[in-house]
Amino acid sequence: MGVIDSILRRDRPEPAPPGHRGYYALSDDWDDDDSWDDRLDAVDHAVLAEERKRQKWWQREHWFGRRKRWWVVRIIAGILALFMALVAWLAVTAPLNKSLEPIAPPQITLLASDGTPIARNGAVVDEPVDIDTLPPHVVEAFLAIEDRRFYDHWGVDPRGIARAAFTGTGGGSTITQQLAKFTFLTPERSLSRKAREALIAFWLEAWLTKDEILERYLSNAYFGDNVYGLRAASLHYFYRKPENLLPNQAAMLAGLLQAPSAYAPTRHYERAEKRMKLVVQSMVAAGYITEDEARAMRSPALDVRLKSDLPTGTYFADWALPEARQMSETGYARQTLTTTLDARLQNIARRVTSRAPLGEAQVALVAMRTNGEVVAMIGGKDYEKSPFNRATQAKRQPGSTFKLFVYLAAMRDGWSPDDTISNAKIEQGGYRPENSGGRYSESLTLEQAFAQSSNVAAVRLFGEVGSEKVIDAARDLGVTSPLTKGDPSMALGTSTMSLLELTAAYAGVAGNAYPVEPRAFATPERGWFESMVDGPSSFSGSTSRKMDRLLRSVIDGGTGRSARLSTPAFGKTGTTQDNRDAVFVGYAGDLVVGVWIGNDDNSPLQGISGGGLPARIWRDFMSQALGAAAAPKPPTPTSSPDPDGPIEPLDVPDLEDIPLGDGNSRLRIRDGEAIFSTEIDGIPVDIRVSDDGIGVDEAAIEEARRRAEERRQEAEERQYEEIRRQLERDGRIRNF
Repeated sequence: MGVIDSILRRDRPEPAPPGHRGYYALSDDWDDDDSWDDRLDAVDHAVLAEERKRQKWWQREHWFGRRKRWWVVRIIAGILALFMALVAWLAVTAPLNKSLEPIAPPQITLLASDGTPIARNGAVVDEPVDIDTLPPHVVEAFLAIEDRRFYDHWGVDPRGIARAAFTGTGGGSTITQQLAKFTFLTPERSLSRKAREALIAFWLEAWLTKDEILERYLSNAYFGDNVYGLRAASLHYFYRKPENLLPNQAAMLAGLLQAPSAYAPTRHYERAEKRMKLVVQSMVAAGYITEDEARAMRSPALDVRLKSDLPTGTYFADWALPEARQMSETGYARQTLTTTLDARLQNIARRVTSRAPLGEAQVALVAMRTNGEVVAMIGGKDYEKSPFNRATQAKRQPGSTFKLFVYLAAMRDGWSPDDTISNAKIEQGGYRPENSGGRYSESLTLEQAFAQSSNVAAVRLFGEVGSEKVIDAARDLGVTSPLTKGDPSMALGTSTMSLLELTAAYAGVAGNAYPVEPRAFATPERGWFESMVDGPSSFSGSTSRKMDRLLRSVIDGGTGRSARLSTPAFGKTGTTQDNRDAVFVGYAGDLVVGVWIGNDDNSPLQGISGGGLPARIWRDFMSQALGAAAAPKPPTPTSSPDPDGPIEPLDVPDLEDIPLGDGNSRLRIRDGEAIFSTEIDGIPVDIRVSDDGIGVDEAAIEEARRRAEERRQEAEERQYEEIRRQLERDGRIRNF
């Protein structure tokens, strides 16, 4: 029998050897013990072979020999070890308390800062049910159609599967299996998932009582219309607590579980009614009700009262929702969270962007406080048509708005706005940018170069300061997008970033506190100790004043003149190559606003630059948000004595830019062409006089006419409403 038999033989008491009878071996071969054992093993194997030949396969001795018993023990031990390993794996990967949590995120309602509801997102859920408080007919309706032998099986019911296959009533999966499926597993259809489902079902049956399993199942099941759980479903469809459901109402709810979306009675009442009758017949078959009771049961009337006109998503809500989920507690309760969105400013943003002559182009706008609280957001022209958020998700080139970081690095490195730099055309090197319009000069001050958005000056300053310091300035202001070290084109904004990221960087300059993290929910104010230990950084007072001076020069007399306000305003224009992106970012008061215009396919814009339509949208938003006029007020005339010295014919030594009238109009003489710039109803209009004649921007004039007509209609509507209210107060008309 081999080594095992040898061991077994040693364990038995050996009999005393018989006395020697006087016979002796005549050969020395028997002195070899190993040879003797081999011969004995051969004899044993021969005997066993003869025994197996005599044994039939149905005889007990065929399967329970000593060697086979040992292998059976090994197999059983392996199965037990595998089962224990599976239980341990389930305990780690499928914690039991997960079945207590709602399978869908609970509903969250977002409010504007003034308490106005702006969006609602998530599933409709409610508190879990308690089996002990439910009427018997509620539980019986679900058991009859879903798992009639629920209280008799151990998680998997072969008889139920067979009955469902032959009769078409009842579910193939038990209630325990369904709880395992939608709590722990994905909805994939495969044999491996079905096996895991069965294992988890056995595990749930071992650790939970039947009532606990049923409670968790009813509290998490989907009933259609984005409603999860029996309590939420009964309130949604019948405006009743589940403890007060009538038999016909319970039967209709039980019938929804097979295909909730297809049977939802709010949209498919006839289907739900037909399914309810099948549930009633199953209750009769299970012995829960009689045939007479089934015939007397009528289809229930719906009582849906919880209606809402709130959108489930907006550009701002989609961006704020992940942060809201992190803030909300896990559980079944619906929550209401107040955001930083300002309803008044959001309406202004929607109005000014919808009225802009965009053509086929898209628009994005972000408005935030200097601490990063976002108060308005437009991610495109129409959320219903395209929920893609161009303010937060689109990565586009910022163009010359990136020059903020180049000049900031220079100011931190000791440069001054009055320092000069060459504005001559770059004739050498591998990278040779050009100025817009081909305008060059021997030199410019940094303030002039920034205001005029000189490309060659920015690239030269980038080379003087070094890419490392420019990148450091951008990183300090919170820019996380990739920036290529040593690439001179970076000075002109060839690296991509989102409008939200760019606007937050400008907010760091506006508030002199960086980095600024955009957020949708207000955060508690930091204490003095926390601010001292882990507070934001700030620039020196000198650097902050220099940057304000540069940014103000853009609006006062540079490329951003279309964004002028009566209050101090600061900003920067940006236009990428071939006019693919037009950007304006600036701040005034406590608001920092970024505006982007472009095509989703990155095709060139037609006649739109950062200093044009984006700057005008920015100005329209700011003028309404801050209550500031869209153009500077004329200076108040004051009397002064006659000058003693010689009088100059004009008080403007440079004839290239002459203010006229109330300060809202200017005359510029460039390259033999006179350009008269003014505004008509807030719309900038340029009239050009040259040898070719007089040219007028007809589109701008048409926009001014359209806006004047809209304002006239609004004035008439306000007058009509005022007259109607007056008549109501006088009792002449009644408001029905």
